[in-house]
Amino acid sequence: MAQKNKTWTEKLNNEKGLPRIFTIDEKMSKRWGTGTCVIPAPLEVDAMMKKIPKGKIVTINRIREALAQKHGTNIACPITTGIFSWVAAHAAEETHLQGEENITPYWRTLKSDGVLNEKYPGGIEAQKELLESEGLKVIQKGKKFMVNNYDQYLVDIEELL
Repeated sequence: MAQKNKTWTEKLNNEKGLPRIFTIDEKMSKRWGTGTCVIPAPLEVDAMMKKIPKGKIVTINRIREALAQKHGTNIACPITTGIFSWVAAHAAEETHLQGEENITPYWRTLKSDGVLNEKYPGGIEAQKELLESEGLKVIQKGKKFMVNNYDQYLVDIEELL
């Protein structure tokens, strides 16, 4: 019997035994340093994304810093945090398409250095449109699009906790 694909919302709500904290091994330490790392739960990432008010933004790295602080670790896993922001974005869009108005404002979560995320629903164009509708200016630098002077609009880590 074929297995039905999970919806984005089902993926978001699948905790998979997370969050999980582990000691950074020797192989990982070359890139991430020593200490401990948290693999967050998808809903933790979504909850932080939900806290970003209109006209403000956050980067994945800032969410990672807040997750590490929340769990008392040196870092939060960059791969899973990025994947879970992507899942949260698609789950938000999925619920929006079902008529829900109050969704996670995923378009306010950017990659490092204020760069827009092409993997979010609708790609760069949709994220750009949503950000500009909230008064933020999006500029092109080379092949990338980013919020102009993005650091002026970043929320503080304490606002995410």
